[in-house]
Amino acid sequence: MHKTNWKSRRPGRRSQRQNPWFRQHGSNERCDTEAQQSPQDSGHSDEEAPSTSSSTTGSSSVPDLPGYYFDPEKNRYFRLLPGHNNCNPLTKESIQQKEMEHRRLQLLEEEDKQKKKITRMGFNASSLIQKSKLGFLNVTSYCRLAHELRVSCMQRKKVQIHSSDPSALANDRFNLILADTNSDRLFTVNDVRVGGSKYGIISLRGLKPPTFKVHMHENLYFTNRKVNSVCWASLNHLDSHILLCLMGIAETPGCATLLPASLFVNSHPGDRPGMLCSFRIPGAWSCAWSLNIQANNCFSTGLSRWVLVTNVVTGHRLSFGTSSDVLAQQFALMAPLLFNGCRSGEIFAIDLRCRNQGKGWKATRLFHDSAVTSVQILQEEQCLMASDMAGTIKLWDLRTTKCIRQYEGHVNEYAHLPLHVHEEEGIVVAVGQDCYTRIWSLHDAHLLRTIPSPHPTSRTNVPSVAFSSRLGGFRGAPGLLMAVQQDLYCFSYS
Repeated sequence: MHKTNWKSRRPGRRSQRQNPWFRQHGSNERCDTEAQQSPQDSGHSDEEAPSTSSSTTGSSSVPDLPGYYFDPEKNRYFRLLPGHNNCNPLTKESIQQKEMEHRRLQLLEEEDKQKKKITRMGFNASSLIQKSKLGFLNVTSYCRLAHELRVSCMQRKKVQIHSSDPSALANDRFNLILADTNSDRLFTVNDVRVGGSKYGIISLRGLKPPTFKVHMHENLYFTNRKVNSVCWASLNHLDSHILLCLMGIAETPGCATLLPASLFVNSHPGDRPGMLCSFRIPGAWSCAWSLNIQANNCFSTGLSRWVLVTNVVTGHRLSFGTSSDVLAQQFALMAPLLFNGCRSGEIFAIDLRCRNQGKGWKATRLFHDSAVTSVQILQEEQCLMASDMAGTIKLWDLRTTKCIRQYEGHVNEYAHLPLHVHEEEGIVVAVGQDCYTRIWSLHDAHLLRTIPSPHPTSRTNVPSVAFSSRLGGFRGAPGLLMAVQQDLYCFSYS
């Protein structure tokens, strides 16, 4: 008898043990406390990336049960169902998207309310100058705080794009923008809805407050192939051409194409120069143009397990075999070196004086834990900065081959995302897969600002950005250009 009663009561004890997991007392207090925290009121808030986990903002205090979702508004758990072909609203993806969109709108609303964003009380130019004169700030701290102040005060303005054909960019979203060396031209690649890509050049000389107007040149070129990589090329003069790597389609092989920038300027309609040259290069992941005198008129392409260095004038090629896909490249200016970032996580430099015959052509070797998507050589060519598909950004000392600094907060899982380094302004800029643009201090890796996208977050709406110390030309002001969907925005220093 006692045994029967003990068995009948045992399930009840189990249910009592599980009940505390579903208890809701105190949850409202936790949610209210978190809702009162402002993500932009302090300098530390910008360092917090939006959550991409399946749990909500209260996940630190509310247990995360497998197969269940806790709604802080209704203060209860809901069961998650597989979201295959049904219209179930409670899937991990839909919950993550809802959380990210809520945070994005919250950040945009706070930025729009503030005419001039200040990261913290008493943080202004006069106080910085006074502290520097009194000796309270060293040079490094003063530079970092000055950049933080300027970056924090950037305001978003929509740029008006003028063209003789207003419908040219009305339906095609921006995929990539790339400013030239002087930052007075912007090369654009747009995804066309019917398939393929369309590219052209925007003149930035009219990019001045308060109007922020730019002009799109009339000649827009269309290709039915995907553009894998783009860079400016200096053949006749500085940034005289554009180098594009096009993916092959059907029976048409991939190629690397050099287009004169004058093709896009309709100044002489009767005398339009043709395509300069096209090289058959299948499956190029990356490309780079050489400004080194020892590799004059040369460009490189990163392929699957190969690196090709091609002389445009003579057509002569050097080939270097690798063990992985080459996703990022950059030539050094002073030393005859070509740096490459691979899918395997390896970064190596090719000594261009060593031909493809023989041994020892790998001059430097560095290693990341994930696929390297971008490599940037600093001006003195003693350091290199690289980012990978795990969201890691590292600054490497090329003399000791050691990581000397790491920049936290970047979000990437599998995308081929670029990295922008601007030593003159002392900042690093990167757009994450979560569509947030983050700006760090180059000197101490401090996260200066996190900028939300003006459009809803999605995998197809990752913004493309370009930063320059002189937007619009020699007399231009520092600022950030952001292209997303069909719109172009300018974040200029005030």
